[in-house]
Amino acid sequence: MVKPYLEMILHDGSRIRTFDPKVDDEELVWHRDEKTRRINVMEGSGWLLQLDNKLPIDLLEGHSYTINKMEYHRIIKGDSTLILRITEV
Repeated sequence: MVKPYLEMILHDGSRIRTFDPKVDDEELVWHRDEKTRRINVMEGSGWLLQLDNKLPIDLLEGHSYTINKMEYHRIIKGDSTLILRITEV
């Protein structure tokens, strides 16, 4: 399965993920992760994060978001390239 992002793993174990605004909406699927993650938005505009049973929220540059382990979530694409730093906590 091809991932809808490019990923670089850093020496501290965190990940930098880059999403292209041209990604097909169908590739940004609902999913859940095995560990809690802290998401830091490094760059991007118009992108949204939707958690299970919640309305989508803006992913704002410079802000951090927590996604609890095994919580369904998805990203909704925006207008520009989205760059996230993801750290498992």
